[in-house]
Amino acid sequence: MGIDYYATLGLTRSADDADIKKAYRKIALKFHPDKNQEAIAPDKFRQAAEAYDVLSDPQRKAVYDQFGEEGLKNGVPTGSGEDATWLPGYTFHGDPQKVFRDFFGGNNPFHEFFDGIHGDLSMGFGGLLGRGRKTQDPCIERDLVLSLEEIYHGCTKKMKISRRVMNDDRHTSSIRDKILTITVQRGWREGTRVTFPKEGDQGPNNIPADIVFVIRDKPHPRFKRDGNNLIFVAKVLLGKALTGCHVELPTLDGRLLNIPINDIVSPGYEKIVPGEGMPISQNPSIRGDLVIRFDIEFPRQLTPEKKQALKDALL
Repeated sequence: MGIDYYATLGLTRSADDADIKKAYRKIALKFHPDKNQEAIAPDKFRQAAEAYDVLSDPQRKAVYDQFGEEGLKNGVPTGSGEDATWLPGYTFHGDPQKVFRDFFGGNNPFHEFFDGIHGDLSMGFGGLLGRGRKTQDPCIERDLVLSLEEIYHGCTKKMKISRRVMNDDRHTSSIRDKILTITVQRGWREGTRVTFPKEGDQGPNNIPADIVFVIRDKPHPRFKRDGNNLIFVAKVLLGKALTGCHVELPTLDGRLLNIPINDIVSPGYEKIVPGEGMPISQNPSIRGDLVIRFDIEFPRQLTPEKKQALKDALL
């Protein structure tokens, strides 16, 4: 005989979602080990958590209702014929405290029952000192990686987040998706922070965390960014480094630059092209510089005649 999750919560199989939530809430509060010191409390608390973990999930509940505990935990086939797939078995993660936190949105739901009572009542969960004072969860940071082209032109990014939102009863919560829109300004530097206040998980006893996206530069095949400047490394043959050359390179906005190099290119030499770098975010009509650095390619070998010609020219 498999586990009867409905009986664990004191329910019949006709129970709906509201009944399941109400039953779990009652048992979890009664048998939480920090509040109830009876020997049976930890087992009751864990059993209720597993039952709620199954019955509150529509897919798990449907499998359990049709196939029982064995089908739920061993897996069942879905579909038919060539489209048939195997639904993996369910295993409880083993952390009833996580189920409790996710349900109540925090560790201490008990203070809500003592509003208006003077003095401290020690009820586990750190007592009731400071009841009614909500603290904000630590901010949640995520990197937003952007190409140089996206930062050069500016763009819009839509970021999908999943967060816990309190239901209308203010005791239970559910996971919902939300789209956050980020308007990337031209020239934003790496490390720029975009904050969405209080968009984190909701709970009865907390202020939701701020969600912060931190801009990161995606590596580029041609350029490297240095503040508002762009760095480009040009490969030139030794002969051209000594006698002059042109450097051709495509820009981030699709133009083709042809930069004459009339100086002798020595180790460490840089060619500065003003106004061909990244837009400056405070004033995008102004741009930084393009800095051309050089990788001088030496010949693998020289004929005696070429060696003599170099000696005559340089020595």
